[in-house]
Amino acid sequence: MAALMLSVLSPSPAHADEVNTDKYEYSLGGNVQFGGEPVEGVLITVTGGGYEAEVKTDADGKWRVGVPEKATYKVVLDEDSLPKGVIVKEEGGNETTAEFGLTKTKSVNFFLGEGERVTVSFFDQFINRFANGLNFGLLLALAAIGLSLIYGTTGLSNFAHAEMITFGALMTLTFSVTFALPIWLAIIIAVILSAALGWGLDAGIWKPLRRRGVGVIPLMIVSIGLSLALRYLYQFFYGGQTEQLPGSGLADLHWGAISLSLIDLGSMAISIVVLLAISFFLLRTRIGKATRAVADNPSLASASGIDVDRVIRIVWVLGAALAGLSGVLWAYFRPGVSWDMGFQILLLVFAAVVLGGLGTAFGALLGSIIVGLFVELSTLWLPSDLKYVGALIVLIVVLLFRPQGILGRKERIG
Repeated sequence: MAALMLSVLSPSPAHADEVNTDKYEYSLGGNVQFGGEPVEGVLITVTGGGYEAEVKTDADGKWRVGVPEKATYKVVLDEDSLPKGVIVKEEGGNETTAEFGLTKTKSVNFFLGEGERVTVSFFDQFINRFANGLNFGLLLALAAIGLSLIYGTTGLSNFAHAEMITFGALMTLTFSVTFALPIWLAIIIAVILSAALGWGLDAGIWKPLRRRGVGVIPLMIVSIGLSLALRYLYQFFYGGQTEQLPGSGLADLHWGAISLSLIDLGSMAISIVVLLAISFFLLRTRIGKATRAVADNPSLASASGIDVDRVIRIVWVLGAALAGLSGVLWAYFRPGVSWDMGFQILLLVFAAVVLGGLGTAFGALLGSIIVGLFVELSTLWLPSDLKYVGALIVLIVVLLFRPQGILGRKERIG
């Protein structure tokens, strides 16, 4: 093996292939060398904070990319653009994270080697992404079930549910990083505070509006405004950067073709336990049966002696707690905590609810699993940037043949 080092230094603007350097004052840059000789045409991609840019090395092996702010960026070297016989020395070594210090420039280093690139079979990729899709679908289900229960009992399509997801992750970040509490304790506190947020929103906003007879459409518009207000409030207090929770980035464990970290396994276990608990609550407990009765027919449930307002309050608390927990798991899956992370998967949550059947908790679970699997498996054929679009296409196709959703009932539509 011959050692090959990709040294990313502060390049000279006169020689480097530059992108957006005249637009932004901060920049990432470097050069690519093979055995001391420059390598031309290597594709470098820089992403972070909603920003993305691509650049190729010039004849001197140099490149430079301007970025809008001092933030954390992911720098990826496209292995397919390397010359034949040149590979990344370590698995995953073509990706690195760059974070600015006191200067306006940042350098990154990649270490490459000589050899033959090892490819993974389609079947192995399918199995691994199926496992990741199941993990994603389970955490998505936690948020979708809460949203579905709220819709079933109130008729409200709550767009602020995204900010409930973000709230759980932000509270976990606050108590685990800022206050240095153990991560398990921070998660418990975050879920409790999320439940308190749900209680407060219903007591302060939704119950007074229901008592005044406000229609479903005005309520939905209020939820959109509340979503925007909370989202930019998060940005004001936490900033626009992405922060990592303790334990993020643990090495993957391998079982044949499946590659998952301990965090992934823990996420799946927590999701399954909580979903089983929710199933028991809805099917076996008195409050759960009352919740289903209110979702089916609020007027009849009230006439039967059920305290509808109390049931709705419990649903808001439960739905917010589930959203907060899903936000924590989503922060590990992404990975990272940001002010708009809940909004990034809001459409997928709605897609799961509609796909499974509006107002049905078990439909939301089924829809979430389908969406999660499709999102991950679709990257076998589609670019990763389009994987969320593919899930929405599946939603459209299913609704063309079954408008009420998979487990929904026709009388709920219209």
